[in-house]
Amino acid sequence: MEEENFVESLFELADNLEKPKINKRDVCSRCRRPATVCWCPFLPSEPIQISTTVFILQHPFEESRNLKTAPMLNLSIAPEKCHFYRSKKFPEHRFPGLLELMKQPNTLLLFPGPGAVDISELPPVGDDVSYNLVLLDGTWGQAKNMFISNPILHLPKKVQINSTIKSKYVIRTQPDDGSLSTLETAAFALSVLEQIPDLFDVLTKPLEALCQFQLNHGACTHHSRSYKIENGLWKKKLSKKAIKRLEEKKNQQTSDGNQQS
Repeated sequence: MEEENFVESLFELADNLEKPKINKRDVCSRCRRPATVCWCPFLPSEPIQISTTVFILQHPFEESRNLKTAPMLNLSIAPEKCHFYRSKKFPEHRFPGLLELMKQPNTLLLFPGPGAVDISELPPVGDDVSYNLVLLDGTWGQAKNMFISNPILHLPKKVQINSTIKSKYVIRTQPDDGSLSTLETAAFALSVLEQIPDLFDVLTKPLEALCQFQLNHGACTHHSRSYKIENGLWKKKLSKKAIKRLEEKKNQQTSDGNQQS
């Protein structure tokens, strides 16, 4: 009996003990990042007014990424100028109006490849010119699969960025040195279409801040996949296709060097 009373006393004592407090980090209500690494102070002081309307078709997996860049664009330009559609496939019954958008003559799909026009060759926005700019948001493999599996994405004029600009997203390994994040791609395209040269730098300031925060907390600067392959730093096995591309690039560089000499 005494033993039972002793055990009950222990349970009562445990119940009365003050439970340890869990200190939760403050989280920004806009970017959903911890307050200590919030990039919102680097957004434009006011949403930027543009003529182009941006439509981002986002792969579902991209929404859960901690270091995604599309929200930076969404918070930087006027709300009515940025729209999101999240899915792998975009059938008309689930996304009414998207088919009509893709059919419009002023709709552009930013997707490099055969048939894509250099975006700098298009007339800039003006009184009689405006654009709908469609981007695929996800990894490069996800974006490619989205394009292949959605016939409506084959309807708009395809455009691409032909520039030597290098990505500021230095905490993530890109396929090659010319590959840009969703934010950077949109920012560069908008700077061209809207004829606002400094728009790229303004829109990518939050990305620079994000990368600097991560580097300050132990992240490393990443070289692109192509850079690592060309300099013998890539540790994974290369596919036959990748090896062939590497050989073709070396042969082209050799040919160019011989012509210059």
